[in-house]
Amino acid sequence: MGRFRAFAGMVFAVLSVVALGGCASTRPLGRYDAAAVSGRTYVLVGASSGFGQGVALDLARYGANLVLAGRRGDLLEEVANRVRATGAQISVVPTDISRPEDVQRLAAAAVGRFGKVDVWINFAGIGAIGRFWDIPVTDQARLLDVNLKGVLYASNAAIRIFRHQGYGTLINLGSIDSEVPLAYQAAYSASKAGVRGMDQALAQELRLAGAEDIHVVTVEPWAADTPWWGHAANYSGGTPRMAAMDDPWKVVRAIVWVSLHPRAELPVGWKAQASWFSHHLAPQLTEHVSANIADRYQIETAPPAPPTDGSLYQADPSGRGVEGGVRARMQSEDQSRPAAATP
Repeated sequence: MGRFRAFAGMVFAVLSVVALGGCASTRPLGRYDAAAVSGRTYVLVGASSGFGQGVALDLARYGANLVLAGRRGDLLEEVANRVRATGAQISVVPTDISRPEDVQRLAAAAVGRFGKVDVWINFAGIGAIGRFWDIPVTDQARLLDVNLKGVLYASNAAIRIFRHQGYGTLINLGSIDSEVPLAYQAAYSASKAGVRGMDQALAQELRLAGAEDIHVVTVEPWAADTPWWGHAANYSGGTPRMAAMDDPWKVVRAIVWVSLHPRAELPVGWKAQASWFSHHLAPQLTEHVSANIADRYQIETAPPAPPTDGSLYQADPSGRGVEGGVRARMQSEDQSRPAAATP
């Protein structure tokens, strides 16, 4: 009976999280939520492209105050000009999230300009694709400097602001890899699992401190078609790719929605939710299946590509939009391959 109750409790907990994730809107905000965004101040770290750029553009049309941060200052200014055209208020602060002094300067600039921060979102993250032993250990350490230590620096800065003002929402971009580690992305999976663990511990510390108006959210999308793939270090021998990529705007809208309706964990879309559910019920099987999918797409069928450290050390001027064009590239690659080898 005890084992049955434990199993039933686990199933109930899993179903609850999946159900909550399913409530997240991936559509544009409704009238009342749109009105709630107006006048809020958002700090977006990693806003030059991908999800960060998309969230900036989406929030601007609802009248949010925005502070954009990232390594590519010229591109941030391009995004800022598009935001200004909507009438939204905006500041641009070039920032390398792996440098704590940059993060402190960003926090001071945000409070100095707008007097408060309602929501702080950490998008910044880089990838390294390939077998663990083929990726230089220095590259993997650099990935952790950005994806884990950098997010720690930025989260610490945000929480200090929130504790001073008594409220706020911290959103860290995890990944479904936070839950289901993925073959050929070992360091990346470790970094995203670390972010999730930090967020969960931080949430409990805030609860124990009585900070009920400060929220911590981990967003966990499925693989999405953003410039991340072109910016990733790649030692796999093939072009970066993954099965059934999501449209990045699905994730953008879920992030905007959860900034108004915070919850601890948000797997975005049915693929991420199904993976989350499956890993809680059958972890080894789920990891086995995920690894086979990654092997099929990244190792067996990807066209040859030379090794690269991507944007680990220097910002890549390419990949300047929300979308990365990966789905179109993969379709072209698959059409040019003999039918028997197509996934």
